[in-house]
Amino acid sequence: MEGGYVLDFSNRTFADFFREELGVDIDHPRWEVQGDSKGKRLRYYLKQADCKTALNTLHALWEYRTLCSATTDLEVLDEPLRKAYFRIVERLGGESPLSGSVETGHPGKRVDEAVASDLADRLLEISTLEPPQARGYAFEKFLGNLFDAYGMAARASFRLRGGQVDGSFMLGEQTYLLEAKWTNAKIGASALRDFNGKVEDKTSWSRGLIISQSGFSDDGLHSFGRGKSIVCMDGLDLHEILSRRLDLAEVIALKVRRAAETGVAHVPVRDLNIGPPK
Repeated sequence: MEGGYVLDFSNRTFADFFREELGVDIDHPRWEVQGDSKGKRLRYYLKQADCKTALNTLHALWEYRTLCSATTDLEVLDEPLRKAYFRIVERLGGESPLSGSVETGHPGKRVDEAVASDLADRLLEISTLEPPQARGYAFEKFLGNLFDAYGMAARASFRLRGGQVDGSFMLGEQTYLLEAKWTNAKIGASALRDFNGKVEDKTSWSRGLIISQSGFSDDGLHSFGRGKSIVCMDGLDLHEILSRRLDLAEVIALKVRRAAETGVAHVPVRDLNIGPPK
């Protein structure tokens, strides 16, 4: 915050953020005791909030800031601010990201070996199903079970619509929109732009995950460009997560961070610095 400004929010988007992410009417006069600027309302709100509410607010604002950054120098430019943010989180009784994963702050979740093995087997079995709609329904059920296994239960049920699975899931305190496709061909720029448009139609800080079992074409990713609101996952990523017993939440969080740092929507799991939870 500088002066009365908060990040790049206008008065309208600031109010939208608090209403949709936190269920708070930040425009209410009760938050204007120390002034009606965005910065003064936020400071007063944080002073009045309990520790859990303050933590949720700070996490939501920090993730918004990270997702809106597209500079490759993010780590260097943000280091002093990141450390200050972590200290505030710890003072409020939260867990500093520095005490979790080196890159994401996610503590890691180990899924039961039998569950992970069953999910891996089912992913292979789905590829043998015919017709395509049967494969789609099986993929829908698989994804629901996958996100549940990692404690990321869908806020809205995954549903098959016109050959694609739509839904949403929780990552920490944030909601992600999901679109998943199982097609013979790799996904191109048109499908990526369509989903990105759906996500950005919600709010300016909305985010999404698109899963394409067949992957994404190089031309499509190049044409799609950088600095968008979605990250990508393919079938090989799913296989890596299940076979290496990686934490799905940590993988997605790390993909989001790489996207914020580089603007690249799809960084394969094999190129991420990540290992199984201890």
